[in-house]
Amino acid sequence: MAEAEAEAAAAAAAAVLPVAVFGCRPRVAGGVCFLEERVVLHAAGAGCLRLHIDHKWHNFIPGTKKSRGVQALAVSPDRRFLALSEAAGERPVLAVYELSAERARRRKVLAAEEQPARQAVSLAFSPDSQLLAAATAPPEGHLACWLWEKQQLVATVRVPAAGDGPCQVSFNPQDNTQVCITGNGYFKLFKYSEGYLKQMNLQRGEPENYLCHAWLSAEEVICGTDTGKLSLFETGDLRWEKSLEYRKPPRKQEERTTEEYESLYAFPNCISGVSSGAAFEDTSLQQHSLPQISAVAAYSKGFACSPSPGVVLLFEKTSEEEAYEERQEVWLPQDLFSTDPKKSSRQDITWICFSPSEEVMVVSTNKNQLYMFTMFSNKLIREKISYFSYMNFPLHSNSITGLDMCTWKPILATCSLDRSVRIWNYKKNTLELCKEYQEEAHTVSLHPTGLFCLVGFSDKLRFISLLYEDMHVFKEFAVKKCRECSFSNGGHLFAIVNGNVIQIYSGITFQNVTNLKGHTGMVHAIKWSSDDTKLVSCDTHGAVYKWNLLTGKKESECVLKTCIYSSISLTYDAKIIFAVGSDQTLKEISESSIKHEVPARDVVYTTVAVSRSGCLVFVGTSLGTIRAMKYPLTQKKNFSEYQAHAGAVTKMTVTSDDQFLLTASEDGCVFIWRVHDKEPGEVKEEQKLEYAEEVLIMRSDIDEKTQAILDLQNCVRDLQTESEYELRLKDIYCEEKIKSLEENFTQEIDFLKAKHQILQEEKEKQKLQHEVQLSELIDKQAKEVKQLESDSSQKLSMENEKYQELQVKSQKMEEEYEKQLHSLEESKTKAVAELKEQYEKKLKHKSVLLEETKESMMKQIKAHEEMEKQIYEDGDKEIFELKDKYEKQLLEEKESNIQLKGEIGVMNKRLNSLQKELKDRNRDIEEMRLEQQKLQDIIKSLEKDILALKTDVKERTETILEKEKYVYELKMKNQELQNFKFVLSYKIEESKKQIESRENDIETMKKQISEMEEELEQFRKESVELKLNITQLQQKQKATAGEVHREMEKRQNMETLIKRFKADLHNCVRFINDSKKMKDGIRELYTKYMHQPDVVEAQAEDGDLQQQYKKQQEHNERNLAVLRKKVMKDKEIQHTAYMRIVQENMSLIKEINDLRQELRVANAQVHNLESALRLNKSKKAIQDTAPSAELPSGPAVLRLNPEMESEKIIEMQQLEIQYLRDQVQEMGKALNSPGSVSFS
Repeated sequence: MAEAEAEAAAAAAAAVLPVAVFGCRPRVAGGVCFLEERVVLHAAGAGCLRLHIDHKWHNFIPGTKKSRGVQALAVSPDRRFLALSEAAGERPVLAVYELSAERARRRKVLAAEEQPARQAVSLAFSPDSQLLAAATAPPEGHLACWLWEKQQLVATVRVPAAGDGPCQVSFNPQDNTQVCITGNGYFKLFKYSEGYLKQMNLQRGEPENYLCHAWLSAEEVICGTDTGKLSLFETGDLRWEKSLEYRKPPRKQEERTTEEYESLYAFPNCISGVSSGAAFEDTSLQQHSLPQISAVAAYSKGFACSPSPGVVLLFEKTSEEEAYEERQEVWLPQDLFSTDPKKSSRQDITWICFSPSEEVMVVSTNKNQLYMFTMFSNKLIREKISYFSYMNFPLHSNSITGLDMCTWKPILATCSLDRSVRIWNYKKNTLELCKEYQEEAHTVSLHPTGLFCLVGFSDKLRFISLLYEDMHVFKEFAVKKCRECSFSNGGHLFAIVNGNVIQIYSGITFQNVTNLKGHTGMVHAIKWSSDDTKLVSCDTHGAVYKWNLLTGKKESECVLKTCIYSSISLTYDAKIIFAVGSDQTLKEISESSIKHEVPARDVVYTTVAVSRSGCLVFVGTSLGTIRAMKYPLTQKKNFSEYQAHAGAVTKMTVTSDDQFLLTASEDGCVFIWRVHDKEPGEVKEEQKLEYAEEVLIMRSDIDEKTQAILDLQNCVRDLQTESEYELRLKDIYCEEKIKSLEENFTQEIDFLKAKHQILQEEKEKQKLQHEVQLSELIDKQAKEVKQLESDSSQKLSMENEKYQELQVKSQKMEEEYEKQLHSLEESKTKAVAELKEQYEKKLKHKSVLLEETKESMMKQIKAHEEMEKQIYEDGDKEIFELKDKYEKQLLEEKESNIQLKGEIGVMNKRLNSLQKELKDRNRDIEEMRLEQQKLQDIIKSLEKDILALKTDVKERTETILEKEKYVYELKMKNQELQNFKFVLSYKIEESKKQIESRENDIETMKKQISEMEEELEQFRKESVELKLNITQLQQKQKATAGEVHREMEKRQNMETLIKRFKADLHNCVRFINDSKKMKDGIRELYTKYMHQPDVVEAQAEDGDLQQQYKKQQEHNERNLAVLRKKVMKDKEIQHTAYMRIVQENMSLIKEINDLRQELRVANAQVHNLESALRLNKSKKAIQDTAPSAELPSGPAVLRLNPEMESEKIIEMQQLEIQYLRDQVQEMGKALNSPGSVSFS
């Protein structure tokens, strides 16, 4: 009944709903995953957050009651269910949520008496989403398999580990019964069947600490170790290994990536007020640090892994022996808002996931950050090294110490122990400004206009201007470790806490207006009244004071020394004060006394906030929960509690329009809550406030931006001109290409048409052949069918005759068999009667024998019963004797057992002490083992150095011995060279003679080349004459063609005349009987057709012209045939001459190369002689006082003259070869020129 009343009271209380969360929980197994293509789920606060990357909407999924945060999460393959492992209260919680609704709801909570109460550190759903696998923390780890919809634990198995460390569990993506689990010293595959998990693989080799794994296919699993080794297992057996090196961040990040980074987020371009010499990573630590694969994830082309802090490597499958090959490095970007921009490269990547389309990769780090990378953009595929970008914006990585909001803008300011100050927009869910300083920030306060803020650092308090893209320190105050500061509601004053003194400053002149003294303890919180005439403060000694700022004195006070106050809040009229502290109560103070106290029920209230209307009171607890209450307060449980943060709530405030509640916590998360008042019968209308949009900007920034705009405009103009010129060139090139393609395609079309015609002709021929063959086959088939029909009719007749004969035979056989059956039946009846008589006699005999045997059996049974009685009596006697003996022995053993129990108790104590000693020794052994590993690594490196030095020493001793041998050999060679000196001089003279002979050969070759040139000129002249003849013949052919055309016209005219004459003559023939008419008609014909005298001549000349035309045509054809033969002969002669020149050229080149080699050998010999002579000269100069100058003069002449001559000869030969090549090319062009003769 009490719980029902409490729930009813809570239902009547105020309600809040989280609409945005700025934060991420680190080191959660499966901490980031995709629900849709642009929707990501990750752990945040005491639950999980669903957020849309583009639309920026948030949907928070709270955890269970008293949750201290999510330890592991998993999403089902169909993305409908979410499993969470939480630490809540005394017993851990494993719950499954349904994600299909707008607000996720809890479906099942899994718990079993057989399962030990240990935290699950890794979760996984089966491919059909029916089973859920959970792995508990090592070293005494367990793997449990749940049929979660029925809340049934179907199988569990113990998985012992070699030591502490992360473990991971996963299902085969194509098998609902196969589970993989990895950890410190084990890689195991289990098969679920009939309520048991059976191990499938046998681990071979030395055990390794597997940190992560991922399924690449139904049989392949890739694992990463703490030593940087990738191991690929196929059906449990090791198939491929690769050791990765520790990756150092690239020295220079490309400017392009930083520009994109700055354009995506409007954050400060530079960090003013901090020294550029930031703390860089220790290079010695990097040299000795080992790679460690902290995360691995699979996608369709391969997998991604993180072998070193700040980097992800993408591996793709290859067809070579190496199963996978590295394709790309993706690095975390430099944090341009930090005092140490390279600090981001020291972040460990804890989890990797891919979107459903594998276009986006998202990673989480141990510093509460989320990064994303677009996989397959054309720009990044070409680059070996690429960079991540923030998924939304950088988040706090440590406890938030300060939070405040303003009235003019929908923004809030936060500061944290990560030394950063951030400005958030709670309407757009974005980060507007971010800056990191060298000192830790403890408090922050926003000016009501949202253009300035106060930040209390460890060394100073700074008044900061919030610019468009930066935070500019305008004024500094010498107040160290300021834990609380606040602007007045009007913004003209601000209060600073300096120890136990509250200092009031002017927000315009920055002068100290007054100091409020009276607190004996450290001041923890201050609040202004709505009219800025009063100030309320609380301290660690339980004092709450209300100050009158007009007089600078206390107006009222309430002191409770047993309580350490942490936060206060007051109503709009400043009459009621709400305070919370260490005594687990919420106090309502008015008129210097505590009017009401609300107990916290086993938690500590850390902060309090009151709405502007005064109807709602919000309290934050040490467990991270938010409680919403209605005013007036009651002793009953009249509040609604919401699970939000995973740590104590540090700051809380309500916006001026009472629409939003803002909370911050030690877990580094900021929650934005929408306030809903559940007062029955009251309808609250939301007032749409118009927020200011003004921003501050420095004059220098404006000048820089205008200059940058001008530069960019100039660049755009230059690029436009260049692009237009390039487009013109491209158009010209494309037009030429189109023309060439059109020509090629027309040629191909003609060729294909011809080919098509040929194929059609072949097709018709084949069609005719096939028709003929078909007709022949049909005729053959008809003949064969006729033959088969005749044969089959004959066979049928034969078979019919046989059938009739057989039928007659069968009838006869049936009659015979019936007779035989009758005879057999009669014989059978007789035999059966005889057998019955025989067996009846035997039965009578056997029955007599049975009666006799029964009588004998009765006698034997009686004898047996008497024997049994005797045996039982003897056995009872023996049993009593044995009983007495064993009772005595039992008493003795009981006494001995009592003694042994005492000894066992002593031994148990010794065992416990020994176990403790063993644990301590095991810890020492592990520490020693780690030290031993480090020392072994150092020893190995030193041994390598020693081996390298030894090899260097050996090599140097060998080189010294070789040099000594070489010196000795040089001495011997020196003597030999003196002997061979004159022989070499003779050979040099002979080589000179050979060179002269070769020069003569070259001159002859030159003459041959000149003759060939003359021949080529003759060929050219002949070709020109032939061209002229051809042109003349073509002109004559055109003239004859014109004459032929004229003659054809004349012939047509004559034919028309003849037709007319025939028609007229036919008319005259009609009057053959009438002589007069006949005469008149003939006269008319004569006058009509015979008045031209040329008609007869034309008829006579017609035959002569035709004969002359035929003769001229035959003559021209003969000339053409002769010319064609001449041209073919000329072509053959030119081709043979060209080939002869090419062969001669090749022989000349070979001879020149041989001469060069001989010259090099001669030069080397001369050089050796000269060096030998110089050695002899130096020796003689040491021995004799007067050096002889006759010996070295000769070889010098021999050495210099041949070199100069050989160089000149080679140059001349090169020029001649180039000249010959040019002539050959000209001849080839002349032969292949379009003006060449063709009579086809």
